[in-house]
Amino acid sequence: MSRIAYVNGRYLPHGDAAVHIEDRGYQFADGIYEVVAVAGGQFVDEIGHLQRLDRSLLELEMASPMARPAMQFVMREVVRRNKVRNGTLYMQISRGVAPRDHAFPTRPTRPGTVMTAKSLSQDRHRIQVENGVAVVTMPDIRWARCDIKTIALLPNCLAKQAAREAGSFEALFVDNAGMVTEGSSTNAWIIDQEGNLITRPASNEILNGITRLALRQLVADEGLTLVERAFDVAELKTAREVFITSSSSFVMPVVQVDDAVIGNGRPGSRTLRLREIYEDYMGGASRDAAATG
Repeated sequence: MSRIAYVNGRYLPHGDAAVHIEDRGYQFADGIYEVVAVAGGQFVDEIGHLQRLDRSLLELEMASPMARPAMQFVMREVVRRNKVRNGTLYMQISRGVAPRDHAFPTRPTRPGTVMTAKSLSQDRHRIQVENGVAVVTMPDIRWARCDIKTIALLPNCLAKQAAREAGSFEALFVDNAGMVTEGSSTNAWIIDQEGNLITRPASNEILNGITRLALRQLVADEGLTLVERAFDVAELKTAREVFITSSSSFVMPVVQVDDAVIGNGRPGSRTLRLREIYEDYMGGASRDAAATG
């Protein structure tokens, strides 16, 4: 069955879906996006993603293309039409179509809206989780508003490509002070030698990941002390455990940073436990949604 995309009010075969050549998302990266995990046919952290979507729209002075109930209906319809039980929903909103000019359009424009969904195996990262992954560090060359989830991702793409060419899973950005900010598409965490769980605090320098926010709420039950502060590359490389989080890779253990081996070179026990409780959380969210919906 052909995949189905939603584009500006229409459900179209994926291969036929297109936007106007003067859509400002295409010409200026003047738009925002969200990626929502689907588990058991239900969205994970749906409200958190929609709240962040609204925040991104507000920060860019963009209008929402539709009211939230309509947005949620379309999200579910895209997932239903693509028969996705486990996978992701991608949603993107641009400022719309207007004659090319760097300044915002003077006439009201209809925001451009695109949604797609695809199925993904729940155990697609099984080998990486069992063995752990390698990451590389590189200078953070992004703009100063990384807290907005915009589609302007060229520096992230360059970093991810550099990681792939180095045989690594991810690239971690390092700011001018030598402190780790986040990954090209993930948030970064360490467990220090005293057993403290450390991640950089939310600010304009990182994207406040929805998986990051969920994990913050879950770690207290595990007896871990969460400290939100910056850490440098030296502390990263000498940490007891390192992991990264995202809506697509969940909690991913890191066993190598550049040429430094983390711990004994195997995924840490606490990291694996955090992945386990996050997966339980995902399953619980699905069950709760099914029970109430």
